[in-house]
Amino acid sequence: MNMFRSFYNFLRLIGMQHHLIISMIKRDLAAQYAGSVLGFFWTFVNPVIMVTVFWVVFGLGFKSQPMNDVPFVVWLTAGMAAWFVFADMVNGASGSIVNNSHLIKKTLFQSQILPLIKISASLITHAIFLVVLMILIVFQKMSFSFYFLQFLYYLAGMLLMGMGIGWATAALNVFFRDVNQAVGVCMQIGFWGTPVFWEKSMMPQELHWLILINPMAYIIQGYRDSFIYFIPFWERPWQSLYFWTLTIIIFIGGGLIFKKLKPQFADML
Repeated sequence: MNMFRSFYNFLRLIGMQHHLIISMIKRDLAAQYAGSVLGFFWTFVNPVIMVTVFWVVFGLGFKSQPMNDVPFVVWLTAGMAAWFVFADMVNGASGSIVNNSHLIKKTLFQSQILPLIKISASLITHAIFLVVLMILIVFQKMSFSFYFLQFLYYLAGMLLMGMGIGWATAALNVFFRDVNQAVGVCMQIGFWGTPVFWEKSMMPQELHWLILINPMAYIIQGYRDSFIYFIPFWERPWQSLYFWTLTIIIFIGGGLIFKKLKPQFADML
């Protein structure tokens, strides 16, 4: 009971800092393009180039066929939109404490908001990815549906999971600086180990369990269900139950790890 009360107080302090969080998100976004001639325009250019390169390599170079009668570039972009925002969340959050050591030494500063700021800033690029996806859907003359809004359900789950992982890795990175590098490697492995460019049916039957235990496989399939196949999330009850159980454990566990290690940050930085 004390553990949950402690975690509640941990979250309550974040809520009390909402004005500061918004201000720091704006500052973080401005800092990304400081001194750049094109500035915020790069936020749009990067996703477009990324989608184009992967589409040329896999769609044209390797002659990838439409997936379940869906144009490959649309199918690919829906999966990439989900994966790359998750990778941005975790990579950004893991280094957020070390990279803002000057703030940690201020005794009244609530350092648990730093991973949240990085995660929130990553949503800007995600929004651009979704705009690109919408343009492709229009260009390919595919159907529009209210199911598009279902992506918010999957995004909410991804945010909670990313926040939990971000808190844990950000705190551990203060003590073991290799954590940030390890996170980058794990994201690269996860990228190819998650069905972003391939479907479960392409894997041998005996390896399907590896996909089912990967929470990001649920998210990526969910984005495709929302934007392409129009399948409601409640038609995957067992997968949903597993995902949310794991996500809540990660979210609470990450927060408690951060809270436990937080008092020692100033001494280690």
